Amino acid sequence: MKKRLAIIVVTVCVVVIGIVLGVVLTRGTGPQSTATTVNVTRGDVVKTVLVDGNLLMSSKAYLSFGVTGTVTEVLVEEGNNVTEGQVLARLDAPSLESSVEMTELQVEIAQEQVKAARAQYEIALINWKAAVANTTLEKVYREQVKIAEANRETAEVNLEVAELNLESAELNLEKAVIVAPFDGVVSDITITEGKEISAALLASPAISLVDTSEIEMRGFIDEIDIALVRVGQEANIILDALPDEEVKGEVAFISPVGITLAGVVSYDTTITLENPVAELRDGMSATAEIIIERRDDVLSIPNRAIRGTLESPMVLVLVDGQQEEREITLGLTDGINTEVLSGLQEGEQVVLPTSQERQDGFFMR
Repeated sequence: MKKRLAIIVVTVCVVVIGIVLGVVLTRGTGPQSTATTVNVTRGDVVKTVLVDGNLLMSSKAYLSFGVTGTVTEVLVEEGNNVTEGQVLARLDAPSLESSVEMTELQVEIAQEQVKAARAQYEIALINWKAAVANTTLEKVYREQVKIAEANRETAEVNLEVAELNLESAELNLEKAVIVAPFDGVVSDITITEGKEISAALLASPAISLVDTSEIEMRGFIDEIDIALVRVGQEANIILDALPDEEVKGEVAFISPVGITLAGVVSYDTTITLENPVAELRDGMSATAEIIIERRDDVLSIPNRAIRGTLESPMVLVLVDGQQEEREITLGLTDGINTEVLSGLQEGEQVVLPTSQERQDGFFMR
């Protein structure tokens, strides 16, 4: 019995020693064999500010008639491309057309009357000058000159009134026609041929038009980032609906007045799109990456590989299977990767933290 107990004790001791030895050996070789590394690479580091917002077609027109009547022609359909000055729709307006014709005739008559009055004035003037030596005739012709001059002035005033009446008649006739104010696309039509346009409907849009060549993005920048953003900075536009499209933009406007929402202050910002594509639509959700600063073709490493402090950053470099500390000089960061100005060479391997190190907070302090 004692012999059997002794054998069990010896066996347990051997097992314990084996376990301890295994732990010691594992601790001695673990970090070297399981270290996760990344290569020091060369590329671009771009510091950006993100702005969420929506696309906006800034040139929009909601067109309507200016007079009442019956719609006789709708010359476009939704989705049609139109050019500036193109007639889109007409009302039946015979009375307006007649008014224009009548005032045109009145203008012609008034023009002839002005010509006649001016001629009479010139004749009276000549007669008066010729009769200066004759006192009696001079008085008569002088009076005729005054009368002719008054008639000329009256005729000229009548011509001006006739021309104003013509302009008014033409303007009223123009109100019976809808014309495109710019090149664009018809986005909506609410009228049909034969529809009666009453006074109550004059304020309602009959045809809506948008200019798809001029698109902006409107969004808000947080007060934390606003000091970094300037008018003229480049931006990359990312669209939720068109993730594969690469759209460039430029900051065009930053509001000097902040908007407070839920205790957060932000500033209205407008970004113009430099290369809008046909698939873009008004109201699309978008995110702009405003480029604050960039470094092209520089050495960089992931931020999570950086240790030490802000004043003395360092990394662990894997050299011949061994980890060595290396002081480095840092440059621009994009929040994920950071430029390395000195201390590392391209292709070297830096050690990333283990899960335990991340929990212990080994990052720069």
